[in-house]
Amino acid sequence: MANTRLLILTAAAAAFLAGPMTETASAQSAAHRHIGHVADMFNGTPDNVGLLAAARAEAEVAGQHAALADGSGDLAGIQRHTTHVLHAIDPSTAERGPGKGYGLIRAASGCAQHIGMAGESDDASAAVKNHSTHVKTSCQNVVTWAEAIQEKAAAIASATDLASAKEMAQEIGRLTKAILAGMDADGNGRVTWQEGEGGLDQAATHLRLMKEAEGLG
Repeated sequence: MANTRLLILTAAAAAFLAGPMTETASAQSAAHRHIGHVADMFNGTPDNVGLLAAARAEAEVAGQHAALADGSGDLAGIQRHTTHVLHAIDPSTAERGPGKGYGLIRAASGCAQHIGMAGESDDASAAVKNHSTHVKTSCQNVVTWAEAIQEKAAAIASATDLASAKEMAQEIGRLTKAILAGMDADGNGRVTWQEGEGGLDQAATHLRLMKEAEGLG
């Protein structure tokens, strides 16, 4: 009987101690939660990866097929691979394709949204507020470039001569490279996070700096 009473008291004490710990663990800061959506995991992406990883996966597919379109020697080849680029950017534009099925625009827009929410959270630190602007701006650049690709791809689809299609394919190739590595828009020899320059590489750099500052590993 004494042993049973001791076990009950021990269990009750453990439950009392575990309660606040569980509550603390579950009370993840709003800023950190949104950082995690961008960096680590987001429901609905392929394999539930973070939004930035989802954006990069689609951007790499787009870049591969942009290079194939640029290297094509005939109009049909350029148009075929440009359709594949489009599928990676926005799968709703093509029934089938080599993209991951989520879409670069959707993923990059999600990055900008959630990292912006992290920076605007009441519990955001100075580091989060600072670097969230850098990540958000770079992701917004990605969306802008991806939308420009959509416009040029539509022109390629209706093109009737190889020369004009080739020229637009080259521009799409330039934009897919910018999406991944950024663009030295002001010609100063550096690519920063700023509007018109930062791409996914710059977003990843400032996301890493933010996580390090927050001790998120």
